[in-house]
Amino acid sequence: RAGGAAMEPECRVLSIQSHVVRGYVGNKAATFPLQVLGFEVDTVNSVQFSNHTGYAHWKGQVLNSDELHELYEGLKLNKVNRYDYVLTGYTRDTSFLAMVVDIVQELKQQNSDLVYVCDPVMGDKWNGEGSMYVPKDLLPVYRDKVVPVADIITPNQFEAELLTGRKIYTEKDALEVMDMLHAMGPETVVITSSDLQAPLGNDYLIALGSHRKTKADGTRITQRIRVESPKVDAVFVGTGDLFAAMLLAWTHKHPNNLKVACEKTVSAMQHVLQRTIKSAKVQAGEGNKPNSAQLELRMVQSKKDIENPEIIVKATVL
Repeated sequence: RAGGAAMEPECRVLSIQSHVVRGYVGNKAATFPLQVLGFEVDTVNSVQFSNHTGYAHWKGQVLNSDELHELYEGLKLNKVNRYDYVLTGYTRDTSFLAMVVDIVQELKQQNSDLVYVCDPVMGDKWNGEGSMYVPKDLLPVYRDKVVPVADIITPNQFEAELLTGRKIYTEKDALEVMDMLHAMGPETVVITSSDLQAPLGNDYLIALGSHRKTKADGTRITQRIRVESPKVDAVFVGTGDLFAAMLLAWTHKHPNNLKVACEKTVSAMQHVLQRTIKSAKVQAGEGNKPNSAQLELRMVQSKKDIENPEIIVKATVL
């Protein structure tokens, strides 16, 4: 267009995640931020539940791998199966996960530049003890099939340990685990949370990132960063889904600067979580603990912060 800024080429994401009628997890947590940041998002809802399973009650339906395949076939028949990104999160079923891998591989044949962003959701640590909250047979599928086709992965510390079979006690361990994960396939690895001691103190949570690029002459350069963000005292659901979606967006906008991408992602997270906890406390009333419904992420209210996050968390290059 004469005189105008050049239009950004359309960027399309296939997001295969859970859907909830009420609240923000899975696709509900990922779609809005991606759209706000200018992406076309095509969503496959791996489940449709009334709400997330942290509530006292939930009801709904689960999509099986054949049904996933059928939806993909429909896209293919119309020749609209060209994507720039695929995004996946929480899955409980091995055959569903295997089908996702098949679809990603086929989409990569369509577009060799496709980037697969995978949050390998398997479990977490509570008081230092790790436990899986998906069936154990998902681990070998993630390790042997999914991670090798992924380009960006966002495990927490426990998931990074599961995938590599190696425990993390120090930052040096974590960097070596990230190298092991690179060796399995992904060029960007972000350990989204860890129980490592933060230089800023106990009120901070450490995330670590590593970006490995192979230059045209075959030399490898690795950028590694540490991000310390203030702990927020509440149990939120959907934060990992929001994190992965925003990391997808910001790494797209800053392809060779993991530092800036992580600063924007983590800063936006902080804005959303601070707004959510403040609002939840008001709803719960003085001295009461907010419940699941009150702790739903304040997504729509945070539109401006998601679109243009004020950097309140800095990353350190290691």
